Amino acid sequence: MNHNWKNNFFKIWTGQGVSLLTSSILQFAIVWYLVDQTGSALILTASMLMGFLPRGILGPFIGVAIDRLSRKTIMIVSDLVIAFACLMLAVVGSFGEIPVWLIMVVLFIRSIGTGFHDPSLNAVTAQIVPADELTKYAGYSQGLNSVSNMLSPVLAGILYGFVSLNVIIFLDVIGALIAITVLMFCYIPKPKVENKARRVHVIEEAKEGFEVLKSKKGVMGLVLVGSLYTIALMPTSALFPLMSMSYFGGNSRNASAVEFVFSVGLLVGSVMISKFFKNKNKLKTIVFSYLLMSVSLIGSGILNPDQYIWFVGFSFLMGLSGPFYWGMYTPLLQQSFQEQHMGRVLSLSQSIQYLAGPIGLGFSGVYTEVAGVENWFLLAGIITLVAALICFSVPSIRNCDEERLVMDQH
Repeated sequence: MNHNWKNNFFKIWTGQGVSLLTSSILQFAIVWYLVDQTGSALILTASMLMGFLPRGILGPFIGVAIDRLSRKTIMIVSDLVIAFACLMLAVVGSFGEIPVWLIMVVLFIRSIGTGFHDPSLNAVTAQIVPADELTKYAGYSQGLNSVSNMLSPVLAGILYGFVSLNVIIFLDVIGALIAITVLMFCYIPKPKVENKARRVHVIEEAKEGFEVLKSKKGVMGLVLVGSLYTIALMPTSALFPLMSMSYFGGNSRNASAVEFVFSVGLLVGSVMISKFFKNKNKLKTIVFSYLLMSVSLIGSGILNPDQYIWFVGFSFLMGLSGPFYWGMYTPLLQQSFQEQHMGRVLSLSQSIQYLAGPIGLGFSGVYTEVAGVENWFLLAGIITLVAALICFSVPSIRNCDEERLVMDQH
């Protein structure tokens, strides 16, 4: 273990934090641009699919590259590809309106780049951070995500009102270049590779990654339960503005207030994870997150239209619950597998959850039209409660934290 690992971690995440913020600002701006240009819910749904479906499909194969190649190089190339895709938009935008089809293509390319980048970053974190510090430092990275979630809608709103989309695109390119520059000066060891002389067989090694994940029945069960959680939560995040503006009769300021309060909850949860939950049982903490999210969603679903202020409070609790899930789920995976399998395991677990997203989006669209957005929140809360009960009732999942492998990082 490099004795400067703390300095390394904070350098990497400082650059990533800047890029994360500018990318999030651009994401909001693109959504608003699509609303302005089309006003189509179908187009917005398609843009969401372009944003995560490629990651779900390609994840198992991406993991092979992450376990074979320099993760630092993968992250740098991914950021460069994402920046180049954004520049394509900027060039076309300088001549007039950007066609919707080109936005979809760029979102598709960005999704592939992110599919390589994010699991690489998580695998790098497991490489450089000691096993007994992973939960604490997951809290720090969650905190950066939370700050980005708080600032990005506000900054996006200010920028979108005063400058063109092109300016926001260039801002994201600058953010990517900052992240790349910082990475170039960070030490990241190359992954340990089994049978270096063996020829690379992508499908065979992807299957091998699946077998490694499946060998830990409890962890595999937790990943599948996580996909159930995704089915409930991914549509819910998309329906937040509709809940604020349609069901509670508010306006865009009310919708923004809910998003801001949710992000404050994320930040508070992240601080709590990094400070007070370092040595807590990860599975029990994940179940606590499910239960808190379930109560918040069910509570939101049974509110009357004149109880918006209660929805704001429940939104804070939803945000608070998030880090108790992600701040434990990712370190649990990181501590359960050998370094040479890390990329495939992380990419595969991400793929399983991303592929669950379209199921939730498709079902929630039909259900919301028939039963109302508030009843989706109620149903999502029940689904999340079922996820918590499965974790408690299946012994292999319930005990997966106790059976994890504490890796030798020295």
